Amino acid sequence: MTRRIPLRKRLLVRLLITSVLIAVCSVAATAWLAVETATRALREEQGQVIAEDMDVLARLSGYAATHSDWRGVEKTVRELSARTGRRIALTTTDRTAIADSAPAGTSLPPRAAATVDPLHIDTYTERGAQRAGVDPRVVGPYRVTDEERAKLEKLADTRQRCFARNGYEAVVVQTPSGRPVVTDHDGPVASGVVPDECADGLLNTTTPTENKALSDRAKKCLDRRGLNPGSQPFVTVDVTEKRLGTRYLLGKTKGTDDRTAVQEADRCVDEARRAQLDPYVAPVAELFLGGGDTTAVRFDMSPANKAKVVGAAGLVLAVTVAVTAVVATRLVRPLRALTEAAQQPPELHARVPVTTRDETGILAAAFNELAERRERLEAQRKAMVSDVAHELRTPLTNIRGWLEVTRDGVVDPDPALLASLHEEALVLQRVIDDLQDLAAADAGTLRLHREPVRVDELLHQVAAAHRVAADTAGVALRTTADGTPWLDADPVRMRQALGNLVSNALRHTPAGGTVTLAARRDGDDVVLDVTDTGTGIAAEDLPYVFDRFWRAEKSRSRRTGGSGLGLPIVRHLVAAHGGTAGAASEPGAGSVFSLRLPAAAPPS
Repeated sequence: MTRRIPLRKRLLVRLLITSVLIAVCSVAATAWLAVETATRALREEQGQVIAEDMDVLARLSGYAATHSDWRGVEKTVRELSARTGRRIALTTTDRTAIADSAPAGTSLPPRAAATVDPLHIDTYTERGAQRAGVDPRVVGPYRVTDEERAKLEKLADTRQRCFARNGYEAVVVQTPSGRPVVTDHDGPVASGVVPDECADGLLNTTTPTENKALSDRAKKCLDRRGLNPGSQPFVTVDVTEKRLGTRYLLGKTKGTDDRTAVQEADRCVDEARRAQLDPYVAPVAELFLGGGDTTAVRFDMSPANKAKVVGAAGLVLAVTVAVTAVVATRLVRPLRALTEAAQQPPELHARVPVTTRDETGILAAAFNELAERRERLEAQRKAMVSDVAHELRTPLTNIRGWLEVTRDGVVDPDPALLASLHEEALVLQRVIDDLQDLAAADAGTLRLHREPVRVDELLHQVAAAHRVAADTAGVALRTTADGTPWLDADPVRMRQALGNLVSNALRHTPAGGTVTLAARRDGDDVVLDVTDTGTGIAAEDLPYVFDRFWRAEKSRSRRTGGSGLGLPIVRHLVAAHGGTAGAASEPGAGSVFSLRLPAAAPPS
């Protein structure tokens, strides 16, 4: 009865599911990898573009800080454009072109990237850059004189040595106005903590030039706001920023604690300073950068690209499923044939067509070979039962017949009759012994008592045991040995094997013929040959000479053949010793039976 396989356990279904999962995972992994790679690349490019934008803005702001107008800026714009590979355009606030790296007539981007104003560098750009205050490169009337710079440099040198005595490595930096600044970058100056010995305040004191530049304008603003009009602003340097510069603050008035008043004074100083510096800087300009927006980037595919990805994924999936279905069908078809053939009754001996040369084809061929072997074994089993019955029936029938006629008084039990009955009993005994040996060999319980055996002596012993039978048949029995090879074998079993071959050769060799026992060394083996000059065996019968109960004489005459168990016993005995048995023959020219056994070293 054919068992129905559940759908989920069918090989075809499992192959299809596996292929679908592999295809889906492959497509998903590829898409994810492409998106992540593109996103990472765009983010890296965005960071690079922001850095370039900051540099462009800083260069143009520096130009505006050191020039009273934009004349001559075209060269700087073109240099920056060539270095960054992008379009750079400067316009006035009303979009009048100042300088542009693009050809004339090229339209501007919809929005400006940043505003270039060195007096208000607190512009938040579209690239994400943000700065605050006045560009430190704007000097105007605040540049100190050479005499003032020399005094300040001496004070800076004194403070640098003071820092060194307190264990800090400080450096002197020149600001654009000519004022020196002592900084140790990430040390106490940057953190706002200065050793008391070094905090003399002399280096931060304003010079007459700086006081004169800011004093009048700042006092007017302070007067308007009702703050202390008699205070003088002084100079401090903000070293916590990457760009060093000068910042003017209101000096602390005696008795003033109000934070709001200080903040208002700060604004007055900033307003006064910007108003005073305005004639020295270029007008406010708009900066346009080519390349489009690079705001926070996340790679999102357009509907068209999504459709392409989905279409490609669907195509890959469809092709995968189709190919898998074809391959799986070709794989499953012979497996189904094998299953159907295996489920047939044994007597049908079904065969499977071998249509491929892959593993399935090999399996089908092995199945057919197994079926043939089973068929052959079944035929041998039936033949063996018939042969055993025949071999036992003949002597039993003779014994029964003679005993019945003797019981009825027809024949007297004389010595000749008793001898005939004894011979028939011996035939039965030999058949039973042979069957017992074969059964032990089949069960793997055939016992061997190994010992060193000299081959030439073994041949002489076998020849001596069959000398009388050979003389009676008129057949010459000879032995020959090439050297003195040795075997590690059971001498009794080896005499039995050679004796069966000699008995078989004498039976099929006519009078005047010759039977020869020979031994020779062949590499690591010893070869024992039993050669006769008998009738020989037909080529089509040679493959079956070692089968049980097989006889070349199909009539099963006991005159021309024995029980049919001698040669199978020889094969099993030799196999138990780790050797092989073979036969070669030519009709009318005799036969050669060869036993090949592992050689042994001579005993010491």
